[in-house]
Amino acid sequence: MVKTAVIGGSGYTGVELIRLLSAHPDLKLTCATSRQYEGRPIEDVFPSLRGITDLTFSAPDPWQVARSASVAFTALPHKTAMEFIPKLLDQGLKVVDLSADFRLRDAEVYAAWYQPHSAPLLLEEAAYGLPEIHLDDVQKARLVANPGCYPTSAILVLAPLLDNGWIDPATIIVDSKSGTSGAGRGPSLTSLYCEVNEAIKAYKIGEHRHTPEIEQELSLLAGRSVTISFTPHLVPMNRGILTTTYASLTSDIEDKLLFERSQAFYADAPFVRVLPPGRFPSTSFVSGSNYCDIGYKIDRRTHRIVGVSAIDNLVKGASGQAIQNMNLMLGLEETSGLHIVPLYP
Repeated sequence: MVKTAVIGGSGYTGVELIRLLSAHPDLKLTCATSRQYEGRPIEDVFPSLRGITDLTFSAPDPWQVARSASVAFTALPHKTAMEFIPKLLDQGLKVVDLSADFRLRDAEVYAAWYQPHSAPLLLEEAAYGLPEIHLDDVQKARLVANPGCYPTSAILVLAPLLDNGWIDPATIIVDSKSGTSGAGRGPSLTSLYCEVNEAIKAYKIGEHRHTPEIEQELSLLAGRSVTISFTPHLVPMNRGILTTTYASLTSDIEDKLLFERSQAFYADAPFVRVLPPGRFPSTSFVSGSNYCDIGYKIDRRTHRIVGVSAIDNLVKGASGQAIQNMNLMLGLEETSGLHIVPLYP
């Protein structure tokens, strides 16, 4: 069993990591940190974990973490992660980071969307943790930048289309709808029950911080610079992201070929399920699981392809994907600890 730490365990991604690790056959959680709940038993903070773990939240001390574990998941806020992670790497730990601090390869782009980077040399080293696209990089890495939830849903649905040259990259529109857990566990006026119930709203139109991350990966797939229109929405549900993408066709293709080649693109990806023509994803069919469901429709009237993907934002969009990445970094079975059948209804 590999001793494992969760740094920043009191948020939604942190508790999801603890939940998933509790059933992992090869990883053993030996340390979980929280400044807010230091000294308190995890089961007191999260009653859902009562009887699952007897650990107590400890202070986020990198040297103490290194004495307790050989691998770590960092679920820290942006900027805090980039200051903490170099200390873990210096202690010989492998790290999967769930913040945005190491997702962007260009320090200037990161500074434009977040703040100046304090560990820019690690940007060149960090592997972008979308295993379906960057498997080899993840397997060789000591630091993996776990993708954002919106980018995961958008990149996975668009990747086969760009790989086959079926769409014009200059015409891509991404429309995403997320449950409120994506806003985090901290108290916020915008995520209060009365603010989100019976409502759906767009936010950060044209300025969401996940935009450069999506563009970075789509540009690599397209072999040219890609700029997209991205609009996220908040919907009144706990979990899930449904992303709908639109792009103009570059040539006429048949539905059967679209399905077969997209399915072939993900033939070795255990968590991507490409749906046959006429079927489309729903967040209710992936809830609680590490799956990403994908479906396509060719709109022949407008000469566009519409792609739809669904993920659980806390699992494939965060903690489940982080464990998938760590499995690969350690040479374990990619699906280890993630054989989770979606919850339904």
